[in-house]
Amino acid sequence: MGKIIFLSIVIQQSFTIKGVFPLSIPPSGRSLRSFLLLLVMDSIHSQGANELLQAQVHLYNHMFNYINSMLLKCAVQLGIPDIIHNHGKPITLPELVSALHIHPTKISCVYQFMRMLVFSGFFSTTKAPNGQEEGQEAYVLTPSSKLLVKDNPNCLAPFVNSLLKPDFLTPGHSLGDWFRGDEVTVFEKAHGMAFWEYNDRNPEFNKLFNEAMASDSQMLNLVIRDCKPIFEGGNSLVDVGGGNGSLARIISEGFPHMKCTVLEIPQVVANLEGTKNLNYVGGDMFQHIPSADVIILKLILHGWSDEECLKILKKCKEAISSKGEGGKVIVIDLVINEKKDERELTETKLLFDMLMMYLTTGRERSEKEWEGLFLKAGFSHYKITPLLGLRSLIEVYP
Repeated sequence: MGKIIFLSIVIQQSFTIKGVFPLSIPPSGRSLRSFLLLLVMDSIHSQGANELLQAQVHLYNHMFNYINSMLLKCAVQLGIPDIIHNHGKPITLPELVSALHIHPTKISCVYQFMRMLVFSGFFSTTKAPNGQEEGQEAYVLTPSSKLLVKDNPNCLAPFVNSLLKPDFLTPGHSLGDWFRGDEVTVFEKAHGMAFWEYNDRNPEFNKLFNEAMASDSQMLNLVIRDCKPIFEGGNSLVDVGGGNGSLARIISEGFPHMKCTVLEIPQVVANLEGTKNLNYVGGDMFQHIPSADVIILKLILHGWSDEECLKILKKCKEAISSKGEGGKVIVIDLVINEKKDERELTETKLLFDMLMMYLTTGRERSEKEWEGLFLKAGFSHYKITPLLGLRSLIEVYP
């Protein structure tokens, strides 16, 4: 609006100077007012049109965002991060095409494919070094794609392979019907059964999902040394819903004095072998949690409603109360903080929140919501340490 007022003032001032009138504009007052009005209206129309066109860009960007996910899945499927890593130096497009062994008719599409992945930050480009096609563009890994290399101990390729399976994506098409229906979750609306039941009935799906959770737990290797003060004073630990024990294994290796137990449903841990300070127990966290100095809940509570979380937390409190005053519960989960977090971090947390709505009765929570749960479950205080990227480590005390 300020631009329009400024434009009107400038034009009005210009018309006060003798001899400035354009030949096509009569100098009469009425014609001048009409001319100014037309200019102002035209400017308003242009602003409105620009806003609508920008809105169109925003709309189309969100409509086509699913393509980014499919490109990422394809890059993992084709093994492109591994090809670039094993090449040992920046790889040119012809070299990449040769390594991919793709159909000849698809060769020209590889450039388009890689251009989008470069734009998305999964790869970067540089000039080919001497000995290759000198001066030609070549591809290198970025921190994001290094997490997709199989040789990387923190490889997240299993997470990509699992979470981008059609089984996870299909429920999105049922979201509108779910809101109008009476099914508990979107996943149930799409597949006719709850997520955990579907997991039990589909061994391959279950295997991939457990591998995904294990790969996610491996990321704790990056920060476990910083957690020493958190585990000091504890001699025993139970990882509730710990899957195949990836997290407990990391902790048991980092703190050899600590006796670690993984509590999981019997069919998950039936054939798993423990170590000197790591063992597996089949059970139900809603019924009983073994006693320990420390109880860990990694990405457990976000999958359950407030009522169900309270039941779990109360069982945890019982488990540490029998060990005296020094016990505590460690919750590793997301804490939403839209005011302080950067935009990408907030958006990713909110997307996880939508994923929980798809799959479970749970959700991601703010600090205020976490505090409410802890106090209702009978705990006295807590401490949040945001040292795990997306996740925070929350120490909860009786």
